[in-house]
Amino acid sequence: MTACDRTVSSEFESGPGVPLSLAEERVRTISDLRYDLELRIPEALGDPVAGRVAIRFHWRGEGPLLLDFASSPDRVGSIRVNDLDSVEVDLRDEHLWIAGAHLEPGENLVEIEFRAGDGSLNWNEEFLYTLFVPDRARWAFPCFDQPDLKARYALTLHVPEGWRAVANGEMLEEVVVEPLPDGPGGTTLRFAPTEPLSTYLFSFAAGRFDVEEAVRDGRRLRLFHRETDSEKVARNLDAIFDLHATALAWLEDYTGIQYPFGKFDFVAVPSFQYGGMEHAGAILYRASSLFLEESTTQAQLLGRASVIAHETAHMWFGDLVTMRWFDDVWMKEVFANFMAAKIVNPSFPELNHDLRFLLAHYPAAYSVDRTEGANPIRQPLENLNEAGTLYGAIIYQKAPIVMRQLERLVGETELRDGLREYLNTYRFGNAGWPDLIEILDRRSPLDLAAWSRAWVEEPGRPTVTVEISRTSTERRADDGAEPRSEVTVRQSDPMGRGLVWSQPLGFTAGTDEASVTTDMRLEREAVSFELESLEPDFVLANGAGAGYGLFRLTEGSREHLLRALPTIGEPIARAVAWLSLWDELLEGTVSPGPLVDIAQRAIESEAEELLLSRILADLETAYWRFLSPAERTSVGPVIERLLWSGLESAPTSTLKASYFRAYGRLGLTDEAVGRLKAIWSGDLEISGLPLSEPDYVGLAYQLALRDVPEADDILARQEERIENPDRKARFAFVRTALSADPAVRDGFFEALSDPANREREPWVLQAVGYLHHPLRAEHAVRYLRPSLELLEEIQRTGDIFFPKRWLDATLGGHSSVEAAEIVRAFLAERPDYAPRLRAKILQSADMLFRSARLRG
Repeated sequence: MTACDRTVSSEFESGPGVPLSLAEERVRTISDLRYDLELRIPEALGDPVAGRVAIRFHWRGEGPLLLDFASSPDRVGSIRVNDLDSVEVDLRDEHLWIAGAHLEPGENLVEIEFRAGDGSLNWNEEFLYTLFVPDRARWAFPCFDQPDLKARYALTLHVPEGWRAVANGEMLEEVVVEPLPDGPGGTTLRFAPTEPLSTYLFSFAAGRFDVEEAVRDGRRLRLFHRETDSEKVARNLDAIFDLHATALAWLEDYTGIQYPFGKFDFVAVPSFQYGGMEHAGAILYRASSLFLEESTTQAQLLGRASVIAHETAHMWFGDLVTMRWFDDVWMKEVFANFMAAKIVNPSFPELNHDLRFLLAHYPAAYSVDRTEGANPIRQPLENLNEAGTLYGAIIYQKAPIVMRQLERLVGETELRDGLREYLNTYRFGNAGWPDLIEILDRRSPLDLAAWSRAWVEEPGRPTVTVEISRTSTERRADDGAEPRSEVTVRQSDPMGRGLVWSQPLGFTAGTDEASVTTDMRLEREAVSFELESLEPDFVLANGAGAGYGLFRLTEGSREHLLRALPTIGEPIARAVAWLSLWDELLEGTVSPGPLVDIAQRAIESEAEELLLSRILADLETAYWRFLSPAERTSVGPVIERLLWSGLESAPTSTLKASYFRAYGRLGLTDEAVGRLKAIWSGDLEISGLPLSEPDYVGLAYQLALRDVPEADDILARQEERIENPDRKARFAFVRTALSADPAVRDGFFEALSDPANREREPWVLQAVGYLHHPLRAEHAVRYLRPSLELLEEIQRTGDIFFPKRWLDATLGGHSSVEAAEIVRAFLAERPDYAPRLRAKILQSADMLFRSARLRG
């Protein structure tokens, strides 16, 4: 390569990752991209994966061509460019540089032999799968790893004998290779070229899988799995196939576009990092998301339906039309979540779906938006190697709320028709948020760009307050007029930017006997109206659950709800009241004791299982994070009796499961621990609640945390009980973190400094959560600073959700002033720390900071 060739064009910059400037240059100069990829999967775990890739493309650039390959030069074999053999290997800053002199205007062919990197090949003893989101295809093979260079992929796999494989394309050929005297046999699998896909959507899985098939609506569906419990498979199989078929049919009708990727397969992966991943035609799921236990809860049934609908919706929103750059990654996620909420409704006609939407999205979105690390939905991104830091509750939970606001603004039909135009205009291509807003702006008289600034481009939420005063209008005693009050609903920007969030509100005023909701729209700083009832016991600015913000309660409302929350008759208003009380706790205007008291009374009478599950979850958080050990000792027996009574009297198995799991996590008294041991050993059965292997595993973990004398024996016997090899391996890993010996736990934590010991991320997160459980938090304080010091490396080496989940697992069990000071000191010592990672720390530490302030 000449000196001229080694000089980067002034139009873009080189460097590790995929800088935006480089991506923009390549999309201007490269088109008609195709990959012919061949990989040889070895028999032994950890042996190198040999590969060859032929990359065909149309070129209209000048100067050097940069391919992405985050590896070392020794992993690159021969390179051939067009007719030129043995091109010099020039691998710098995670890029393979091809001299411009080797390229021709028009069609070009680059052929590379290589050894695949291990970072995005998820290896296990008997299977592996790829996970290339957001920018990790370049970890495995040389490519142009950016979403707006879509390509067709033709894949050939050589796999060990007895393995099966699934990929985006249809399998064209399967050839069994007989073993040779000096080597193993295997199978060669050739897959058809795909439709145009972004690199992060290209995928395959291979291993010792079983395959289930079904036909729904004339379409063949296939499930690849490793579940050894045949009864569990049989019990879940019809529901899994039916939910996929329902989602496909609904989306075809809504979008007006037939499923665009031909065949439809999916894989249930043990301990998969995410709930699911939307690889076109080859979706990957966490196995436990699909195969539910007999002791499932209503929330888990909903969760399965939602994740299936979510990943299926991605076939249109994300796969058919993909964002140009990962600053708009939220678009594919918001539409997947938004559509999933619509899809699951007909499958659960008995549910209050507005209540479900409220509880599924608002608490999680608030958990980030209320923090010092709040981020906007749409965030700028200069390099794809930071794309993983964009993910979180804001794009998964706040964005669907915002999309529902948009639907109400422009109308349901107009939004659907706008989305149809968007999908048809950019099908098999790329588009961004401005492209969609432009389409919708043409269909609406509203200024959607201004609306987008507050909701999409800026972080945080408004603070909404209510003021009530008697009207000053003089009324004659004989005119029969009822006394009235003037209500002013006011919003403010807590960050001082002067933002105004345009949104609908349902203002609710009520007494113990009845309540009335008035629809209104908050489009400016304050809205005033008259209220017929002079002195309601409580008012909720967001009683209909349509608005988004910190809705502060009046003093009278707060006091009344802490006495009489269960008397609110409307479930949505009751849920909004509970979420408001929870916010008041976190803001310091409600004390933990009264909130725990009203939570107990609400649990006794709550008929809505979804709301009951929310209150149980918040009660658990308040119990561990906001009550002192002495307060837990005082109130714990009362809560245990309440939960056990609920478990015995609950009318459904799903409700019993909610009570049972809460009892297992909160029970501390000798009586409760004795019951948990008796259930684990089989000496005590719970009528109407069949327990599964994961239930018994969970009991063993909880008993170990409580340091029962026979904990080691319980863990050893539980490990022997587990039949599934994948679950047994996970148990053996996690078990060490539960040791009663602090030195053993110290050794386990120290081992996590080696990235090789963090490869199975779900195992690590579960184990770290137990290390930092509130019952072990006093000892685990010593792990906090080194855990924070590992974060930058974890962001580089882990998958997209791992950094935030690592922080959640690390900080989630702590509530002490000492722990909060460690986090604050860590950040103070690093003023130039990566801003997005700083934000993640502040998000995960928010509950710690609040509990420490309360204790301090």
